[in-house]
Amino acid sequence: MRTILQVPLSPTIRDQALVAAEEMGFSSLQEAVRVILSKLAARRLTISVEETIIPLSLSAEKRYAKMDREFAANKNLRTAKTVADLIKQLHAN
Repeated sequence: MRTILQVPLSPTIRDQALVAAEEMGFSSLQEAVRVILSKLAARRLTISVEETIIPLSLSAEKRYAKMDREFAANKNLRTAKTVADLIKQLHAN
């Protein structure tokens, strides 16, 4: 006996997943999903999530390096003793 699993997703994600599945050697996206679900059911699936770090542009690197130097030298820093003081500073810029 078989059952059908319906998973709503955008066509873009489906198409990107299909390309990825084929690049991994699966004959179809359905085959990839079957393998993943079979391993999940057997508790033999390890999932890890890693964040991809996108490097800053050269101009952003320079801008942030300048800001770091200014902060270290106590330049371009403001302090407020009261909330009203802070609001005035925010509205002044």
